[in-house]
Amino acid sequence: MVSALALVFIGQDAFAQSYEPVCIGREQDGTLTLRVWGEGRNRSDAKEQARKNAVYEVLFNGVLKGNDGYNMRPIVAEVNARERYRDYFDIFFMDGGEYLKYVSLADKRFGSTKKIKGTNQVRYCMTIRVLIPELRTRMKEDGILKN
Repeated sequence: MVSALALVFIGQDAFAQSYEPVCIGREQDGTLTLRVWGEGRNRSDAKEQARKNAVYEVLFNGVLKGNDGYNMRPIVAEVNARERYRDYFDIFFMDGGEYLKYVSLADKRFGSTKKIKGTNQVRYCMTIRVLIPELRTRMKEDGILKN
């Protein structure tokens, strides 16, 4: 029989793990469907953070894990772009900000959201579609991408 202390330890260990975004599909229109984790004080904070993480990963880090070995380079490949355009991206990623225009929950299925609860934080895994063509167009229009 497992003690309550062991269960708490297992839960904390699972909560402390690093969760990378994973590509689970690519559509004909260029959008990507990702499985992304977000962490927050409550459910809504964690879900909003997952949406931000999806857009952030596509913009600055690219997606390296996923089906069929799919690798996507970051949209903004410029070194230190996040710091260079700090004022722009702080506004873009603020709660309820412009980043929400480039995510969709169209691929969400019943039971696809996973939850891990820690002592002070909640972590949610969500299926999120990132509208890459529209995001790339926005970055070009706003002068972040030069091409």
